[in-house]
Amino acid sequence: MPFFRNTKQLYVCSEQLFYRIQEEDPKADNALSASKLLIQLQTSEPDGVIVLNGRTRPTRFHFGANSDKPDLTIALTADTLHQILLGELGLRQAMSAKRLTITGPVIKVMMLAPLFQHSQQIYPQILREQGLA
Repeated sequence: MPFFRNTKQLYVCSEQLFYRIQEEDPKADNALSASKLLIQLQTSEPDGVIVLNGRTRPTRFHFGANSDKPDLTIALTADTLHQILLGELGLRQAMSAKRLTITGPVIKVMMLAPLFQHSQQIYPQILREQGLA
């Protein structure tokens, strides 16, 4: 059974996470802004689209379908994203295990490492607040 019951639950947790990272860790936000990439995370189980816009400063986030053409698309299950955000699965490990598919400049994915590293401190707290821990 998937961790997130529905897309709304995925979006609520993701929105809380990215806004807190932006407030608490300027390095993580700066890494995304420095990339100048529009990154689209496409999840399945449940289906969702999370857009991280590194073309703007501060970084903007959008949840749901978007007409902007992404520079980098990462397709993965919501459970894989959940494990990455918890630190149970590293980006390189997920890539080598083919648990995610990347369209665009693959090397740029590693620019997101500070963003995902900081999530390991905040994400568990968000899950507790949402009654999901």
